Amino acid sequence: MGRKMGIRLIQESDRQGWDGFVAAAPWGHLLQAYGWGELKSRFGWQALRLAVEVEGKPSAGAQVLLRGTPLGPVAYVPRGPVAELVGQETAGELWAAIHAQCRARGVIFLKIEPNRQEGPGLAEALQGLGFRPSPQRVQPRSTIVVDLTPELPTIAAQQKPKTRYNIGLAARKGVTVRQGDQGDLPALYSLMQETSRRDGFAIHSEEYYRQLWHIFGHQGTVRIFLASFQERLLAGIVVSAFGRRATYMYGASASEHRNLMPNHLLQWEAMKWARAEGCTEYDLWGVPDEAGTETTKDRPQTRGSGLWGVYRFKQGFGGRLARYIGAWDYVYSPGRYWLYNQLLPRYRAARAMASRRWGGEPPL
Repeated sequence: MGRKMGIRLIQESDRQGWDGFVAAAPWGHLLQAYGWGELKSRFGWQALRLAVEVEGKPSAGAQVLLRGTPLGPVAYVPRGPVAELVGQETAGELWAAIHAQCRARGVIFLKIEPNRQEGPGLAEALQGLGFRPSPQRVQPRSTIVVDLTPELPTIAAQQKPKTRYNIGLAARKGVTVRQGDQGDLPALYSLMQETSRRDGFAIHSEEYYRQLWHIFGHQGTVRIFLASFQERLLAGIVVSAFGRRATYMYGASASEHRNLMPNHLLQWEAMKWARAEGCTEYDLWGVPDEAGTETTKDRPQTRGSGLWGVYRFKQGFGGRLARYIGAWDYVYSPGRYWLYNQLLPRYRAARAMASRRWGGEPPL
């Protein structure tokens, strides 16, 4: 007798079970957590969560975010699905359920960005499922991941000497780090605005970060770390801990006292917190994708752009370079898909010119 298998739409009452499944799954990620869909639903998206259950327990699943456009709705699975992509009966059931839901809603295309690193046969497997490489990605394809399983002295020893020096310098010069709360959000957002103007990075609205804290902060999944010097706020970061992975989500810094290296100390304190929370990895979330295609990690250090400066900063913490399989599209309406890809870059360019940003929402 075969196993009892079925598809279920996840509701609010299933929230705890869904998050437990996603956190424990090999391919689970914060962006597939129930609360992430809840956050996005407050800013123009609709969240649809599908689970393939075997004997009453989730075995594969996906949180699908849907959003309307002038051409029709689009669907997006960030860092998902939470499943083997191919080769299992549950995967086939999941894809069939996702496609049925998308077609019923008149979706133009489905974009997925699996939480999977490049590997033999993965691209071919996705193409075999009908996906094509996407001309646009949402989340960064390459990142640096620090292993948190060793003891702290070993993790510190794996950092570049300059990074260790800067962490110590910040502490010696009197920079202090504390965890923030909801009352610190206005000051942190002011820093984000300063960073956005100075460095040209896009940011969300203040309400977005307030809702992020409301959903995740009180349950301990998200933490704010703030670095100060003589009662002056110098820098802040937002970090999550979900399953075995901690993720550096957002950061900001003041233009003054940058010589005190507050960002180095912030990241180190966040890593120590994440390790104490039981995380085994710390994702520094995004470096230039070209870094992931280099044969050595050191070669890009001669590059001159600001993004390469960010790469050098993150590289100093001694993590490994990881490159994901990237963004893939499954097209339901070829004509509208063609129009969408013709018009979207122009829209983003116009928005970037108007706002002096890079265009589009920032990742996460």
